[in-house]
This record gives sequence, C-alpha cells and structure tokens, in this order.
Amino acid sequence: MKFYFAPLEGITGYIYRNAHHAHFGSGMDQYFSPFIVADQTNTLKSKERNDILPENNQGIQLIPQILTNNSRDFINTAKKIEAFGYKEINLNLGCPSGTVVTKRRGAGLLAYKEELNTLLEDVFTNRVTEISVKTRLGIEDPEEFYELMAIFNQYPIKELTIHPRVQKDMYKNKPRLEIFRAGLEMSKNPVCYNGDLFSLKDYKAFTEAFPQVEAVMLGRGLLMNPGLVEMIQEEIQTSKPPRAMDKEKLRAFHDQIYQEYQEILFGERNVLFKMKELWHYMSQSFSNPEKYAKKIKKSERLKDYEESVNKLFNEQEILVSRDLY
Repeated sequence: MKFYFAPLEGITGYIYRNAHHAHFGSGMDQYFSPFIVADQTNTLKSKERNDILPENNQGIQLIPQILTNNSRDFINTAKKIEAFGYKEINLNLGCPSGTVVTKRRGAGLLAYKEELNTLLEDVFTNRVTEISVKTRLGIEDPEEFYELMAIFNQYPIKELTIHPRVQKDMYKNKPRLEIFRAGLEMSKNPVCYNGDLFSLKDYKAFTEAFPQVEAVMLGRGLLMNPGLVEMIQEEIQTSKPPRAMDKEKLRAFHDQIYQEYQEILFGERNVLFKMKELWHYMSQSFSNPEKYAKKIKKSERLKDYEESVNKLFNEQEILVSRDLY
C-alpha cells in the first residue's frame, strides 16, 4: 500500500510537511501541496512559490496541486512548476468550498462536463509533466460520477484519487463506497482512495472491502494523529495491538512547527493563528483534551499558549483507543 498525505489549505504547508517528515514520515510515500491557483497573471505568488521550492522540501516526495478551470492557465503554471524539477502535477477537482465552487473551480467544474472535457483535452495534449487528478463524485447526485468516469477514461491520468462524496456533502455524510467500487471497476487509470480513514480500524475495514486498492490518501486522520501511518504499518508487520503514539515524539513535532512559524511569521497573533488551526485536530489525540483545547484557543499571547500546551502534554496521555486507533 502507498500512503499519501492530503493537502489542507493553511495547515499542511512546507513547515508542517518538513516536521511531519522528520518525526513521522517513515511510512509516507507522497505529500501533496495545498492548491496553487492558476490564473491569468501567470505568476506564482510568493507564498505558493516558497511552499514548493525544492530547498523547502528536501527529502520529501511532493506533488504540487493546481486549482483552475482554464487550460491555458494550467499549462502556463505547470511550466513554472516543472522548472523546479517536478515530474507530476495534481489537478484539483475535489475542493468543495463555496468560494471555489462558485468560480467553477475544484468540485465546481464537475457540473460543467463539456468544459471539463475541453480542459483535460488541452492540458493532456500540451502537458509538461505527468498529471494526476483528485475528484469528487459530482455536485449533488452521486450518479453524476458515471458520466465523469467516461470523461476521465479518455485521458492517461497517472492516478485518479476519488473522494466518494458529492460537493454538497462537504465533509458530512458517509463516503459512498458503492459508487467508489463502481468507479474502481470502470477506471482505465490507477485509482487512489480518499475519505474518512481516521484510524487503524477504518483502514483495516477499507482494505478488507477493497483489497485491490494500492494507494490511499489520508488527511484529517493524519492531522489528528500524525503517527497514524506508522501505526498502520507496525500493526501490519507485527500483527500486535497498536501502541499509543510516543508523546515525546509528538512534542518534538509540535515544537519544530512552533519554532519555525515564529521564525517566518511576523507578530504573535499570526503564530497563534497557525498553531490554533493545528490544535483543532491534534488535540483529539489526547485523553480529556477539552479544557486544554479551550485554553489554547483563547490564548492571546505566546506565553499563555505555551503554558496551556505544557499543561496538556504534562497532564494528559496519548489515546490508545477511542476509535482513533
């Protein structure tokens, strides 16, 4: 099985990726960058450029991701990314955000099948790298996916990552595994699965149902438990009950991110904003984290934040069960 780390805007930039790779990355095959918006300016914003610079991603197999509905913009942006040495670019057809969808980008483009087909024809005709695609099932009705698969099958997609929800689901409701199974059987291209793999239990249930799948993409599950892939691999290799994530290792992971954000961000407020985003997920790896998470969220100074984090690490343990594992 190949394991991929899904991108999450605002969190999984190069600072987070480097820390994860250093402390929990032994089982990760690929990381995906948060999407780069390809537009008519034909330039990479400094934030986007810094995020994919090879020197900021040493030792990491990174796949840059592009968000667009315009083939010319995709091609021009792809050329700039390829100049950094990248051999694969991912097209984002999965983002369900309303602000993205209203611009016919991300999952929003799935409603306009002729435009989607034209875009794919252009970008594959003029491609400068391998192209993978991440998609949802459609906008409202999962039955839309059968028409989408007919389009995808016309092109040599390196890998098709399927998140089996429609755009209107956002991240609610359960993934529609029956439609994923149909897509898996229909696809002429390699398929990767993405969606609600939060625990070892989830992973085992999925692989028992779909033993033919050779790649999975995890997002929120890894944000909650950065050591999830290591845990999965250890259980597979040893067949022993999983151990709790090492708390000292998690602390070192946190401290690296915290220190590096302080080096590149101006002002305590900006650092706190980034760290609070992280704790929204990571606090769920601890026993009884609620009161500590509230104090972290209310912190207005780094001093207060550090005190709350220290108390959480000192007074609570890493979960061994409660469905995370």
